[in-house]
Amino acid sequence: MNLIETFQNLVAQVPELVQPLIVALAAAVPFIEGEGAVSIGIIGGINPAIAAIAAIFGNFTIVAILVLLGARARSAVVNRRRAKVLAGAGGVETADAGDEDIRVEDLVADGDGRKAARRQKFLRALDRYGVPGVSLLGPLLLPTHFTATMLVAVGVRPGRVLVWQAAAIIGWTTVFAVLIGGVVHFATT
Repeated sequence: MNLIETFQNLVAQVPELVQPLIVALAAAVPFIEGEGAVSIGIIGGINPAIAAIAAIFGNFTIVAILVLLGARARSAVVNRRRAKVLAGAGGVETADAGDEDIRVEDLVADGDGRKAARRQKFLRALDRYGVPGVSLLGPLLLPTHFTATMLVAVGVRPGRVLVWQAAAIIGWTTVFAVLIGGVVHFATT
């Protein structure tokens, strides 16, 4: 039994009042997210609007936590690097070493070629489409969890990431709610 079937069975076994909580939990899982969770809820018999709201809440909550944690981690790395640079320069700061001056390549060890290639691909997509494009189109390739964390890691402000991730989560979850709700409606009539 896979994870999706597990959530579907759980939705069927719990009282109606608890079903949206199961949908929200499913939405917090990468690769299930809001789109999969709303499908699980609607197929499980939950009203499409309630399933969508629960899925959006669950998906956005975990993404917000990851973005805030990622921003704190990036800040710690940048501050440590800044302190190391200052210590090496005799404690005299010669240039502003703000967050925007440090690239993702400076933050992540080189690692293998595949990781570097993926990182470069992400940076090219970010350069080409910007934060809105990567956030809105990202769910076609990667979970919003990964996209949001990578955006923060390269230095995009957490507030901006959260706004665009919210737009993507609401948009994609709504599209799936309408599609799956329509299919279920026509299949049952």
